[in-house]
This record gives sequence, C-alpha cells and structure tokens, in this order.
Amino acid sequence: MPWCEDCSHFWNAKNLAENGACPTCGTVLETGPRKVPWHFKALLVGLAGYLIYRIYWFAEWLPKHV
Repeated sequence: MPWCEDCSHFWNAKNLAENGACPTCGTVLETGPRKVPWHFKALLVGLAGYLIYRIYWFAEWLPKHV
C-alpha cells in the first residue's frame, strides 16, 4: 500500500490518480512491491533453526522413552 508522507495516509492502488499520484496533495507515490525487511528474514532463519533443533531433540528423546 502506498504511503503519502505529506498527507500521512495509506492509499489503496485503486484510489490513486491515473499517474499514481496522491488524490489529496498530488504527490507521485510508489506503487511497486515492497522488499522484505532483513529482520524478517533473520526471524525466519532463527525459527527454522529452532524447529530443526526441536525435531532433533525429539528424535533423541523418543527412543529412550518408548
């Protein structure tokens, strides 16, 4: 969703003018896809590592308790 700094407002792409400008102030806004932040990628890597650790721990624990 495009953000207008001047108006401090999020706009839907269908509400923008034909050239991608803000309907209130006329500032041309970016409508392209946004990049994924680096800290979200780091969170996913950490989550994957944690889940691998828990699966390994469970695989070690299971034969001892069955």
